[in-house]
Amino acid sequence: MTVLRLARSELKRMTGGVLPKLTILALAMVPLLYGAVYLYANWDPYGNLNQIDAALVVEDSGATSADGTRLEAGRKVAESLADGHVFNWQTVTRPAEADQGVSTGKYAFALKIPRDFSANLVSPGSFDAANQAMLNVTTNDANNYLLGTIVDKLTTAVHTTVAAEVGEETANQLLTGFGTIHAQMLQASDGAGNLADGLAGLRDGAVALHQGTGDLKNGAAEVHNGQLQLRDGANALSTGAAELSGGLAQLKDKTATLPADSRTLADGAAKVAAGNAALNTQVKALAGQQAASEQAAAQGAAQAEHSRVAASNSRLVAAGTITPAQAEAILADFDAHPAAPSSAGPAASLTASAAQVQQLADGSAAVSAGAARLAGATPALTGAIGQASTGADRLSSGAATLAAGQQSAVDGAAQLTAGAQKLDDGAARLESGAATASEGAGTLSAELAKGAGQVPNPDDTQKDGLAKVMADPVAVSTVSQAKAGSYGAGLAPFFLTLALWIGVFMLIQAMRPVTQRALASNAPAWKIAVGGWLPFLAVSAVQASLLTLVVDAGLGLNPAHPWLMWILMLAAAMAFSAIIQGVVALLGSPGKLVVLILLVLQLVSSGGTFPWQTTPQPLHVVHQLLPMGYVVNGMRHLIYGADLAVILPTMLGLLGYTLLGTAMSTLAVRKHKYWTLKTLKPEITV
Repeated sequence: MTVLRLARSELKRMTGGVLPKLTILALAMVPLLYGAVYLYANWDPYGNLNQIDAALVVEDSGATSADGTRLEAGRKVAESLADGHVFNWQTVTRPAEADQGVSTGKYAFALKIPRDFSANLVSPGSFDAANQAMLNVTTNDANNYLLGTIVDKLTTAVHTTVAAEVGEETANQLLTGFGTIHAQMLQASDGAGNLADGLAGLRDGAVALHQGTGDLKNGAAEVHNGQLQLRDGANALSTGAAELSGGLAQLKDKTATLPADSRTLADGAAKVAAGNAALNTQVKALAGQQAASEQAAAQGAAQAEHSRVAASNSRLVAAGTITPAQAEAILADFDAHPAAPSSAGPAASLTASAAQVQQLADGSAAVSAGAARLAGATPALTGAIGQASTGADRLSSGAATLAAGQQSAVDGAAQLTAGAQKLDDGAARLESGAATASEGAGTLSAELAKGAGQVPNPDDTQKDGLAKVMADPVAVSTVSQAKAGSYGAGLAPFFLTLALWIGVFMLIQAMRPVTQRALASNAPAWKIAVGGWLPFLAVSAVQASLLTLVVDAGLGLNPAHPWLMWILMLAAAMAFSAIIQGVVALLGSPGKLVVLILLVLQLVSSGGTFPWQTTPQPLHVVHQLLPMGYVVNGMRHLIYGADLAVILPTMLGLLGYTLLGTAMSTLAVRKHKYWTLKTLKPEITV
């Protein structure tokens, strides 16, 4: 019995009637039901999000930026969302109503733009009150778990768009500020240059001032020396004036009675003159009477005259008209020239005496006249002495004041000298500081000019370009070496592979892995095993071909390598059918459970949705051992147009799995060649 005859016999049995034919047809369609229908349902779910109702609440009241621009960010976001038609946005006025709609399932989720959204966007313009703008999203995983992930992507996109727009405006203002800084730095450089020129003039003035303060210092020293001399002179003047004032005061006191005494002297002299005149008359009258006794009369007259002269002199001395020495001189002179006795007798002597008395009377009259003039002049003299004493007092007081003031002037001159020294030192420092400041201002002007050249001064075109870059500094340039055209195309490698395994698994429910007739023959075990596997291969090949045709032509998969994809599908069908047929042939009915377990293990470890590296570590071993992960990887390369280097190793691996399944089937044939009671009556039949 040949291998082909064994296979044809099983196929003939499966198609020997209408119902068996329908069964085979249905089994061939199983992968379509699982793979094609599932892909059809999920081919482009993101393109149909506009059928999902979502609540949109816009409470934003707008805001005015620092430059006076009115910002209605909330309204613009709402309009952008509505124009995008990503979701079926339903405008809701109250946040509570939107949250209630999400809770009841009326809305899949709610997006709420708060009242201060625009205000917070412009708040970075104020360093004291910067706040983040918030977009509030309410989701409910009871509505759909994956919808939350989709909404996160949406809000991230909205956040990125708004942030880029606001950031571009902010960056534009920043760049405008750079231009302003550039212009102001140039102005500051010019100002620093003018300042340097002014400081140079100040330095020249400081030099002149220093020279002037030097002269002032020297002049102040000379003034100080002169003031010292003036002070000494003023002190001497004050001392002399005090002495003069004291002497004049004494003179004033001593001459206080001089006017009265001189008047008394004048009166006495007048009386003396009158007495002398009367005496002269009497002498003339008595000249004849005294002739007889000339000697006695002459002596008496001389004595009398002496007494009268002495008495007169006493009165004059008492009056202060003459001094006692003068009185003694007069009396001595009178005694020294006594009247000579007349040779003619007493009468002649008396006559001669009368002449002398007349002379005395004339002298007394002259003395009286002089005393009168002295008495008239002494009041003026005493008044002048009083005025001189008063003036000397004032002179003494003024001289003392002058001496004190001159001391103050000396102190002031000393202070002037010290101040002039300080002024000279300050002028020297000012000169040095002005020179340093002038150099610093010149350096500052140069540095400002240099710094202004380093500060950007972009024009409007440059600002627009730079603002866009600054608002979104990182641009992602994605180079897709292999890209799925749609969400369904992304899932196709996994679900096509999974559908093939399930399709072969369903064949085992209606087809026998090894026929009893073949076991009873004398054919070699490997022929029986291959003959039992070929019907599975034939039907699974039909399944793979139909599935490939439908997803390509019906769903529009459009793989990059359609023929290689079909060949890989046939190779996968070959490997899957060999493994499943071999496991069930070896283990019997429990083998179907093993096939199901293998299905589950490969479902979670093949990396059909998430990368297999994200699964727990034990499943990494499962991924390396079982074939579905290799088929999924190969399908991706063929559908998306990636590197084909992995295809040959994958094909060889599938051939190896096929040989493994055939080996298990051969082992099963040898095992079942010998019948037992369990063969006739198995413990369990599925």
